Amino acid sequence: MGKPFSISTGNYNFIEIYLYNLNLNDDLKTELNKYDIDKLLPSNTLFNYPSFIKYLNTQDFISSVGRWAKAYLNLNKKLVIISLFKIFIENDVNLHTLEIELTHLGYLSYFNNGILELILQNTNFIHNIKFLKLYNGKTPGFLYINNNPNEDKLTKDRISQIINLHRNLKKIVLDHTNFPSYQPLLLSKLIMPLKLMEYNVIVFKVFEQLEPLDKLFEQLNVLESVHIFHCYPINTSFIQQIINLTRPFKLKSLFINDRSQIDQSLQLLLQKYGAYLENLGCGFRSNHDPISKKLIKSIIKYCKNIKLLDLHDYNNQIIYPTLNLIENIKQNLNYLTINIFEPVVLRNIIDYNKYSSIILQNLGQILPSKLEYLSLTLHIKAGNFKLFLESSKNTIIKKLLINNEDGDDILPYIKKYIMKKKRVRYLAIKNSFHKNALFHNKDLFYLKDEVEEFGSYNIKLQNYNDSIMGVYNYIKETY
Repeated sequence: MGKPFSISTGNYNFIEIYLYNLNLNDDLKTELNKYDIDKLLPSNTLFNYPSFIKYLNTQDFISSVGRWAKAYLNLNKKLVIISLFKIFIENDVNLHTLEIELTHLGYLSYFNNGILELILQNTNFIHNIKFLKLYNGKTPGFLYINNNPNEDKLTKDRISQIINLHRNLKKIVLDHTNFPSYQPLLLSKLIMPLKLMEYNVIVFKVFEQLEPLDKLFEQLNVLESVHIFHCYPINTSFIQQIINLTRPFKLKSLFINDRSQIDQSLQLLLQKYGAYLENLGCGFRSNHDPISKKLIKSIIKYCKNIKLLDLHDYNNQIIYPTLNLIENIKQNLNYLTINIFEPVVLRNIIDYNKYSSIILQNLGQILPSKLEYLSLTLHIKAGNFKLFLESSKNTIIKKLLINNEDGDDILPYIKKYIMKKKRVRYLAIKNSFHKNALFHNKDLFYLKDEVEEFGSYNIKLQNYNDSIMGVYNYIKETY
């Protein structure tokens, strides 16, 4: 009920329930009469259904109305969208999340003289919003996205006004593709009204145009947390700005990969802010990067509160240091992902198999006593897998994901050591026995007999791809 437009059911008739609240003099009423849609509207409703809406994504909203309107040729879809928005406003919708998404060129016409204008004319509609997301999915930002700079300027001005209105805002999410466009907006519009308040600013996937970032953080007095998610690239200049901050900077999440500039400045960042860090993602692809080992030592030394660890892109210099890292942070570790398959095309397959074996031979005995989530993407040899299962027998795992890339048949071991001992609650396995040609590159979830057998042990087999933990959503929901 709280997010009806973002739950895909294929049935959009609920829109007619909202249209019940149409004003008799509304232009849409006349429009609906042409198609006899007015006869489909309920004559009575038990509740004020619009008031239950808590979450609204503009793209999902427009898309849902479009699918509903397909049945009525030439129906004025924009009129329906604007009328529904008016209904929400007039019926005291109490939003806590608003996502203004401008990723579909065909939807832009609904914003400037429609949705954004209505929001600004009726500011109570969004006065309780805690989470605002601005997303356009274009680079760099949506400048000239419609080949109309005036329209673009108007859109950005109106969004800046929406940001400027918020006194209760707790989270701001800026995608990497639009942060450069909104950076001046944040500095000029956001800082002053938020100045003496407490905010949680989340920066996801920030691009390289970040020179005034230090000014933004300095002027926001108290940051509950900051999350840096795959900056392209995270470099010395960016890191130095953060190190030089004089105000508290609670860096809760840091995700870097081989495109990030890994040098001594990153070690200094961890030294200064590592105690705050709870979510860490690392990828080290190069075999000729001695500082990677030093970085892992810095993580072990300064980052004692890691709850989520995402490791990928191994090389032979850091395979053992990363195992040492897991052992040293296991006291607080709840979520662990190890994926060494991605870069296999860039190096000898023998290395890939060797790294998989080393991990399986050593991981079981260093795991914490309890994990919420463990995901392994490896080339699995049966003997190594058996050793892993035996050595990890004292670890309780709520959700286990295994992607066995062209490895041995491990299903018998899973049944013996996991299923029959009821060691997990949720299980997702891909490529579990590749030698079966009918099952090659498949998901155990689609084998009905297996689902029933695991279910008899109170273990729920799940779709592998659907079970992969989305770090973005985890951080969004946790902080």
